[in-house]
Amino acid sequence: MKLHPPPRRRARLAALITAAATAALTVFAGTVLTTPASAATLFSADFEAGASGWSKSGGDWTVVADGSQVFQQASTTTDRARQFAGSSSWTNYTVQARVKPLAFGSGGVAALAARSSGATVMYRLALTGGNRVELQYMNGSTITVLAGLSRTVSTGTWYTLRITASGSTISGYVDGTLVGTATSTAIAAGRIGLFTGYAGARFDDVSVTDSVTTPPSTPAPSAGTASPSPSSASPSPSSASPSPSSASPSPSAGQPPSGTLYVAPNGSASAAGTLANPTTLASAITRVTAGGTVFMRGGTYNFSSTVTVETGNNGASGALKKIAAYQGETPVLNFSAQAEDPANRGLAVNGNYWHVYGIVVERAGDNGIFVGGSNNIFERTITRFNRDTGLQLSRTLSSTPQSQWPANNLILSAESHDNADSDGEDADGFAAKLTVGSGNVFRYAVSHNNIDDGWDLYTKTDTGPIGVVTIEDSIAYNNGTLSNGGQAGAGDRNGYKLGGEDIGVNHIVRRNIAFNNGKHGFTYNSNPGSMTVSNNISIDNDERNFSFDAGTSVFRNNTSCRSSSGTNDRIIGNSDSSNQFWSGTNGSRCSGLSGSLGWSFASDGRLVVTLGGAVVTP
Repeated sequence: MKLHPPPRRRARLAALITAAATAALTVFAGTVLTTPASAATLFSADFEAGASGWSKSGGDWTVVADGSQVFQQASTTTDRARQFAGSSSWTNYTVQARVKPLAFGSGGVAALAARSSGATVMYRLALTGGNRVELQYMNGSTITVLAGLSRTVSTGTWYTLRITASGSTISGYVDGTLVGTATSTAIAAGRIGLFTGYAGARFDDVSVTDSVTTPPSTPAPSAGTASPSPSSASPSPSSASPSPSSASPSPSAGQPPSGTLYVAPNGSASAAGTLANPTTLASAITRVTAGGTVFMRGGTYNFSSTVTVETGNNGASGALKKIAAYQGETPVLNFSAQAEDPANRGLAVNGNYWHVYGIVVERAGDNGIFVGGSNNIFERTITRFNRDTGLQLSRTLSSTPQSQWPANNLILSAESHDNADSDGEDADGFAAKLTVGSGNVFRYAVSHNNIDDGWDLYTKTDTGPIGVVTIEDSIAYNNGTLSNGGQAGAGDRNGYKLGGEDIGVNHIVRRNIAFNNGKHGFTYNSNPGSMTVSNNISIDNDERNFSFDAGTSVFRNNTSCRSSSGTNDRIIGNSDSSNQFWSGTNGSRCSGLSGSLGWSFASDGRLVVTLGGAVVTP
């Protein structure tokens, strides 16, 4: 792949969009939290190879077996048993671990620590024997409770604890639920720690990232909690479309729900698939029943061949089969062993009525996630560094009849970035192209830094028109340039590419943002149909913000802005004064649409977007 240096305007705009490439911004209860769109891992430990890298201060610590290897502190008579790891210079980071209390003495705690600047100076998130979870500041023998939550704390049960430290803001979470957020300037930097006081406990799956909130792939919603639902202005694609409302229940370590299977990176195909005896993903896919869940433990799963949900392996309406990240953990499906080849996909879902939640798919030889089935949901997925489009919908085989093309799929609160093929022509963030049925929807999705386009809805004369696709409440930015600055001359570099081959398809494109893409923000791409293009914002794309050279599309309430000169928008179709297109000058709406781009997923999965720190609603 030939790389070209970024053009001068793009380099200048990089200063405006640092947050878009490296951090997301949202505000909850007056507290500003920032999150890298792609967090870097600073440290991880699963104790499978022992406990090297940790330093002990008190207690009886050993690595023991508990399904997998875990780090145990057995003494309940030690008031301060600690293990420390990491760097004393770490400042802003998130530390997460699974913690299982074994026994509590009087006043006992089992805790995860952050910013430990000394053996007895730290922030810690503590499980207590008094059925409380508390975010605390420890300074010698003085314990200050910063926030607390009443919560049943049972011995023999795993809990996922997470502490986020960002400047003076300290937040704690248990099993994905916010314990509390506090402001404290007592400790600026420090190591991570595992801590027990008058308690025995086990610890596992410790991770530290330079993120300051949880990446969007975790945690799964609690049982019975509704997943994101569209507003009245955003109907589901059809009554037949799958609903995510009950798709990702929290697993119970003690009594897993009926139909549940567990998989882990070290699982065995012949294993029972219990939490203590996990199986493999490929095996679980063939064994899970309609309405059942395959829970994937965190860690990296290395594959050399495609993992396939075969045609005919179906769930049912109201009883989807599910592949979900185990609560608070991030499974990464890594296909770097594959060569670049159209046959080498990552996860291929050719069955119907499946729900895939909270997984990362990376470095496949072709598509990261390929969707050939219908009535599926792909939620909180991340597809990255694949050698074709990150997540693509298309027919399974060239012989697949049009009645069986993928239809009524929902891609929800998903991210796709840094996908790049060797010639730079085909690797988009998301695509529904060549051959798809109707009713496919992308909602709250983020596509950025892909070598070709953010979205591609290309259709061809030799396959027939694709069905209507809806893209709503989503963002495309920096497409055409990878996160490392790499570019390819053959890439189209659009934010939203909406057609091809002069075939008219009436797509619906509403409430989206295109920002700083390498060619057009929104382009008809030879689709002469009557698309609905409404309430979109397009800012500082290298050529046109809106480029529609033919067709009868309807344009309402769209906004186009630039920070410098650029090509005028081109609109053919039904357009009225509700739009503010760019024809050499900015309109009044642009005064509130400047500064750095930030984004994050709210707890319910909705996409929160900011420009210059102000929340933007297209």
